[in-house]
Amino acid sequence: MSIEIKQIDITELDADAIVNAANSQLLEGGGVCGAIFAKAGSYELSQACSKIGGCKTGGAVITPGFNLKAKYIIHAVGPIWQGGDNREAELLYSAYTQSLTLAKQNNCTSIAFPLISSGIYGYPKNQAWKIAIKACSDFLNDNPNYSLSIIFAVLSSESKEMGEKAIDELKN
Repeated sequence: MSIEIKQIDITELDADAIVNAANSQLLEGGGVCGAIFAKAGSYELSQACSKIGGCKTGGAVITPGFNLKAKYIIHAVGPIWQGGDNREAELLYSAYTQSLTLAKQNNCTSIAFPLISSGIYGYPKNQAWKIAIKACSDFLNDNPNYSLSIIFAVLSSESKEMGEKAIDELKN
């Protein structure tokens, strides 16, 4: 399984695609989203997102990477946590699989994710990790002839350890 977790700023990664934890309007936000817009070039990226017009929760769309090392930015819209009974797990899983499908359609060999929905959207990190790792693992298993390196970029050692634990739990 080619899934690894790095403690690094996602905008610094040299991957074919990086994933933006986007809002459904594809507007410049805070956190990871704001950092990606700033580094890519806020004006250019805002214009590209404006042309797309939006994205449903659980979906993903793609734009050029502009000033980033990454060739593409995949904008994935995760759910806002509302207690777990509003299809959050299903929508979060979908945001990952839609992103991975776009990466494959655009011949990417590497993709970097943040932990979608776990910031201001309030998804409990432990549950978010389990869904993220499961979605990526399922995608790799369903596409055995497609070579894709998946990286999760996190900022804290605590989040990195939580992700590594989720990988270990899935293997066992």
